Amino acid sequence: MEMATTTFHSSTSSSFSIPNPNPRTNTLSSSLPLSKQLFGFTFPSSSTAKTFTLRLRPRNPTAFAPTPIKCSVSEATEAAAPVEKKKLKRRSDIRNIAIVAHVDHGKTTLVDSMLRQAKVFRDNQVVQERIMDSNDIERERGITILSKNTSITYKDSKINIIDTPGHSDFGGEVERILNMVEGILLVVDSVEGPMPQTRFVLKKALEFGHAVVVVVNKIDRPSARPDFVINSTFELFIELNATDEQCDFQAIYASGIKGKAGLSADNLSDDLGPLFEAIMRCIPGPAIEEGPLQMLATNIEYDEHKGRIAIGRLHAGALRKGMDVRVCTSEDSCRFAKVSELFVFEKFIRVPVDSVEAGDICAVCGINDIQIGETIADKTHGKPLPAIRVEEPTVKMAFAINTSPFVGREGKYVTSRNLRDRLSRELERNLAMRVEDGETADTFIVSGRGTLHITILIENMRREGYEFMVGPPKVINKRVNDKLLEPYEIATVEVPEEHMGPVVELLGKRRGQMFDMQGMGSEGTNILKYKIPTRGLLGLRNAILTASRGTAILNTIFDSYGPWAGDMSTRDLGSLVAFEGGTSTSYALASSQDRGQLFIGPGVDVYKRQIVGIHQRPGDLSLNVCKKKAATNIRSNKEQSVILDTPLDYSLDDCIEYIQEDELVEVTPSSIRMCKNPKFSKKSSR
Repeated sequence: MEMATTTFHSSTSSSFSIPNPNPRTNTLSSSLPLSKQLFGFTFPSSSTAKTFTLRLRPRNPTAFAPTPIKCSVSEATEAAAPVEKKKLKRRSDIRNIAIVAHVDHGKTTLVDSMLRQAKVFRDNQVVQERIMDSNDIERERGITILSKNTSITYKDSKINIIDTPGHSDFGGEVERILNMVEGILLVVDSVEGPMPQTRFVLKKALEFGHAVVVVVNKIDRPSARPDFVINSTFELFIELNATDEQCDFQAIYASGIKGKAGLSADNLSDDLGPLFEAIMRCIPGPAIEEGPLQMLATNIEYDEHKGRIAIGRLHAGALRKGMDVRVCTSEDSCRFAKVSELFVFEKFIRVPVDSVEAGDICAVCGINDIQIGETIADKTHGKPLPAIRVEEPTVKMAFAINTSPFVGREGKYVTSRNLRDRLSRELERNLAMRVEDGETADTFIVSGRGTLHITILIENMRREGYEFMVGPPKVINKRVNDKLLEPYEIATVEVPEEHMGPVVELLGKRRGQMFDMQGMGSEGTNILKYKIPTRGLLGLRNAILTASRGTAILNTIFDSYGPWAGDMSTRDLGSLVAFEGGTSTSYALASSQDRGQLFIGPGVDVYKRQIVGIHQRPGDLSLNVCKKKAATNIRSNKEQSVILDTPLDYSLDDCIEYIQEDELVEVTPSSIRMCKNPKFSKKSSR
């Protein structure tokens, strides 16, 4: 692994150099004199050697205010363009950008403010918060799952904006979207700084050679520390082997919810003008190669009237309504089609047009069998573009038809054919997912980038009327040179200092290795960073919330494959299992709740081998929750009042985290139940 050491010299003037121990790698020069601006000021050279800590804070708090926005990234890109491709030219009236960030760093709120200030909506129009999160599940969970396109107009130039997911499980969406843009807005929280997903999306953007504008968001937070965030982001650029020009990024300080931005944390403008100016100057226009039509289908949408709609950026040529085109997957595999309708994104809607020039992002109708990654090319001289490649999945789950006694009560689609068709349709849009046949004809193995990635699919299918069962999540191992390798992830935990002990103990039991710990601002919160097997993360989120009394925040992202870490226990307690079907009664639950915590209340239909609670000891315990009080002819002198504890309300995510190897989750449109897998023999039941 390459390591870059940064030495700073202090005298009347300051400079720094970054020697590279590997002379063959030319990503960072041995001396890095940045004569141009770095975060708004310059570093001249010096010879006196005295080491000091990196503190990029100007003496004058308004030093950023009069500084013009000047980006070496866009200048270097434009200067290098004629050298790389002689026929390459750029459009100056369009900017294609993607807004990327870690989850909850405020990028969707920032997009809302950009749309409002660009007069996308009428002054009297009622607009809901997070307008880009149009999906019901996105609004309920407060996260972005699917990428969306919109555009604004600024000073006679069109800015195509793509809002991307912030969770690492949906990294496949981000990887696809980076094919459509020339630059990114990297949104970073002013307190937390770069987080795991920040590193992932920045690494991908730098590999594409995109220009980067760093937006330090939520600058109005009381514990904001912009200097630390900028320093950490700069160190992240160096770790990812960014070029000298990419390291010379423009920093914008913003408050997305207030709609303010500025070149200095202490001197914000009344609007987002500095951010729009940075986009126009730092993000280059789309590169256009003179030649026949080429467009890569990066995203797919479906309309009941128009059918499949392919979305992508036009790389070369021009596309017209009614045009005959060739659809290619490779040089040998091509077919012909006709464009029936053509749309571009203006403001918040799709607008029909007759033609689209190269460099713009458009939507194409009429090709009913188009797939993501295919190229729409010229009918006679068209050639395919390189296919989209995404990282491999790391977690798998088994989907099967519902075999419980309650099958068909609540669901509309219950057969294996329905299940197979729905999973096949999901593969058309979700490139990061894989589906394979299971051991039986009615079982399918679904692989994804994480548990949340597959859980969102399950929730969508449940709302569409599907009824099925899913097994526990399992990691996808590899065997290289007769050595078993398993996926490892970087886990970042934000936890108050008083709860650090139980959290550290919990992560240690799951084979986690701590490699960094630091305080975060004045809020008394510590950030712990672990390298932990993906197996150890299964069921960890609820356990950490319990250990920290609901105050800890867990973020994870895939790191690499490493040696098998050994056996580990992810659940210490067993389950309470019903050994008789019927309707639960208060009389039976009163005695059952002494054995553990229950999932059900009185008057609930249950079936044999359904999991009705958590046993307070290891091992499963079978009990009868449908037992009724015997009726006699002896009059009772006083009524016995039964006091029942409130049952646990487990969501779909909680159930999937809870179940183990011999257990299943039954998913229906109305209910989520857990049961023992009949294919496994009884564990230590008493």
